[in-house]
Amino acid sequence: MHQPYYKNLLTGATDAPWVRLHGIKDYLDMVLMLEKFPAVRQVFNVVPSLVEQLEDYVSGNIKDRFVQLTMLPVEQLTNQDKEFIRQRFFSINPDKCIAIHPRYYELYLKRKANKEFSPQDYLDLQIWFNLAWFDPVYRESIPEVRALVAKGRFFDQEDKRVVIEKQIAVLKETIPGYKKFMQSGQIEVILSPYYHPILPLLYNTKLAKEANPRSSLPQINFSYPQDAKAQVDLAVKFYEERFGVRPTGMWPSEESVCQHILPFLIDAGINWIVADEAILFKSLKLKKRNTELLYQPHLLERQEGAMNIVFRDRNLSDMIGFSYHRWKTQDAVSDFMKHLENIAVACKNKDILVTVDMDGENAWEYYANDGHDFLESLYQRLSEADFVKTTTVKEYLKIHPAKRKIKYLAAGSWIYGEFAKWIGSAKKNKAWEYLALARKELTDISHQPQSANVNLELAWKQMYVLEGSDWFWWYGDDDSGDFDKLFRMHLANFYNIIGKEPPDYVNHPI
Repeated sequence: MHQPYYKNLLTGATDAPWVRLHGIKDYLDMVLMLEKFPAVRQVFNVVPSLVEQLEDYVSGNIKDRFVQLTMLPVEQLTNQDKEFIRQRFFSINPDKCIAIHPRYYELYLKRKANKEFSPQDYLDLQIWFNLAWFDPVYRESIPEVRALVAKGRFFDQEDKRVVIEKQIAVLKETIPGYKKFMQSGQIEVILSPYYHPILPLLYNTKLAKEANPRSSLPQINFSYPQDAKAQVDLAVKFYEERFGVRPTGMWPSEESVCQHILPFLIDAGINWIVADEAILFKSLKLKKRNTELLYQPHLLERQEGAMNIVFRDRNLSDMIGFSYHRWKTQDAVSDFMKHLENIAVACKNKDILVTVDMDGENAWEYYANDGHDFLESLYQRLSEADFVKTTTVKEYLKIHPAKRKIKYLAAGSWIYGEFAKWIGSAKKNKAWEYLALARKELTDISHQPQSANVNLELAWKQMYVLEGSDWFWWYGDDDSGDFDKLFRMHLANFYNIIGKEPPDYVNHPI
C-alpha cells in the first residue's frame, strides 16, 4: 500500500487527492474482508509516507484542493474552478466505477459531448466524484453513504459535509484495523523505506549499470549511502510508534535490492525482505527459470548478521495484477487455483512457499465490484483446498527456516530486474542531476556555522521526500505533467527552507 508524498511542506496543501481517495477504496476494506475467511493469512505492506498522510487527513493537517472545490458552493465557483471540476472530477475508471451510477454516467456523457453544465450538474458532480471512490462495502455499510447513493441526484450543501466527514471516518479506522488483525495473527504487517526511495540508487546511481550494463547514467553521480540507511531507520521507528512492535519484514521500494543495502536492513533488525524472481536467477547466474529454487526462502548471511529473502512468482502475481480483471470471476479463480495445484503436483511431498505479491491499490478499479467478487471467491477456494494453505512469511520462517544461501545479491527491481523505470532516460537523469545538486547544498550547509538559522530538520525531511521513487518513475510517462510539477515544487521548497533562491531551472518543466 503506497502513495507518494504529495503534501507541500511549506503550505500544508496538496493538489492530489489520491491518499484520501485510495484510502476510502483500497486500504481498510482489504483487511476487513478477511473477517469472513479466518483460515486465510496475508501479508500487508504499508509505506510510512502513506500512513503519515492518512494521519494528516484525520488530524486536519492537510489542505486538499479537491476537498476545497467539493465544499465550495456552486454559486461561488469561478470559471477556472468549474473547468477544473469538469476535467478532474471524472478521474476514476469509467467502465467499472462511473457507468454503474446512472447520474454520474449521465454527467460523464454530458462532458464527453461538451455540453454545458447547469449549477445542479456541478453540485451533483462534486458529490459523485467523492461517492464513487468509496469501496462498495462502505457504500452499503455506512447508512449515510448508502442514502446518498440512493438519492442519486439533486444533492445539496449538507450532503457534501456528510460525504467528506464519512471519508475521514474511514481513514481514521485504517491503522487500528490493521493493528486488530495483526494482533489476532491473521495478517503480518510489514513496511517499506520511509519515503519509498529506490535504495540501491540512493547508495550509488552507478548501480544502474550493474543491473543493466546498457543503462545511461546522470552526468552527476548521486551516492549517499547514509540516506538509504536513514530512510530505513526512520521507517522502522515510525512503524514501532504506530504498531507497538518492531517490524519483522520489509518490502524494499519497488522490490529494489542490491548487495550494498543489506547491512542497513540487518542493522535495523529486519528479518526478511521480498524481491522479484528475476533477482534470484540473476544472483545465482541462472539462465533458466528454476521453480524448485524459487519456491523456498533463502538466507543472506553477511558480516553484520543474517536475513531471509523470499522471491515472488512473477507470473501468478501479474495474472492478478493485470490479467484476471478481463476474465469471468469463476474462470479467473479456477485458473489461479489450477496453477497452484500444478505447482503442488510438480513439488510432491515437498513443503514449498509460493510468494504472490502485487500492488495493493491499482488493480481493483479494473475489476467488477472493486475486486471483491474475485477476492472473496479466491479466499473461499483457498480456505477449502486441501493441497495449499495461506501463511504469513513470519510464521512460515519459524517452521521452515531457509536452507539455501545467496552469497551475492544482484542489483535490480521487480520491473524486469533493472532500474530503467527510475533512471537512464534523459528526463529521469536530469531529475537525478537536480537532486544531486540539492543534496550537495544540504551537505555544505550542515557544516556551516550559520546553519543554526536554517530549519535543518525540515530540510532533511524535504530531501528525503525528494528521494522518493515516484518522481523518477513518471518522467516520460506522465502526460499531465503533475509529477514533474510535484518534484519541482518539492525542489523549490528545499531551497527556500535552506534560505537560498531556487535555481531558475526549477521553474521550467523537465
